[in-house]
Formats: sequence, structure tokens, C-alpha cells
Amino acid sequence: MKLMGIARRKASRAVMEELQFVNVSPEKGVEGDFRGKPGKRQVTVLSLDAWTDACQEVGESLPWTIRRANLLVEGTRFSQANVGDVIQIGQLRLKVTRETDPCPRMDEQFQGMTQALKPDWRGGVCCTVLSGGRIQLGDTVRIESGNAVQE
Repeated sequence: MKLMGIARRKASRAVMEELQFVNVSPEKGVEGDFRGKPGKRQVTVLSLDAWTDACQEVGESLPWTIRRANLLVEGTRFSQANVGDVIQIGQLRLKVTRETDPCPRMDEQFQGMTQALKPDWRGGVCCTVLSGGRIQLGDTVRIESGNAVQE
């Protein structure tokens, strides 16, 4: 699995800023992101595979940043079974806390996207930062689930 995108926004309805690299910490989440305070939704992670499915459903190829997630990963899909798993990117360790629920704001971005994100956790997952680190595009992503590791 691979880190394909990094983004942050400075305020609630601000434009997403795409980055090549960023520091992520337990105190601030994604550096410069307004949602970075500690909690269950400190960092959001979107599956490129699931995003592609949602785009196919609405019949449009859309930039992943309209989902307003912080990280985009390729090579996995998320589900209820991932709650409690640890996503590792370099030294960064994120604990999956819950699904990132698709909200009506997604239809403001593209009509039909809210519904397209509802099945199979296509909207991604919310995480809390266990240990921080600097990440960059192309980094290897691992998911640790109990004793099993997915790469």
C-alpha cells in the first residue's frame, strides 16, 4: 500500500491544500489542519480504491480533495473490521476510531456523492494519532490488525 495524497485545510469550509510532505503529531494532527486537536476525528484517511468506486457511481472522475480527507492511500479498502487497527506510515501511527460519515456537504461538491460514499465505508476512516512523524507522498502504508499486517 502507498500514500498517494496529503491535504489539509485551515478552516471548516476552506479550500484543501495539497502537500508533498507534512508533520503529523498527537498534539496537532496534520500540521496546519484545523481539525488536528486530539480526538476520534484527528486525521481522516480515504481509500483511493473506494473513492474510485464512488466516482464511477456518479459517472465523473473527481479530485479526491473534494472528500476533504487528510490522507489518500492506495491498495486497501476500509470497513467496520478496521476499527481499532493501526495505520502506519513511516514513524506515524494512526488508530482507526470510526467511519468518516458522508455528509450532505458532499452533494454541494458534486450531486449524488453523499449517497455514492455511503456503501462499504467509501467515505474513509477517522483516526487518532498514537505517535507522530513526518510523512511524504509515496511512503509505504501498513495496516496492523492484531497479529496480522497488511502491506
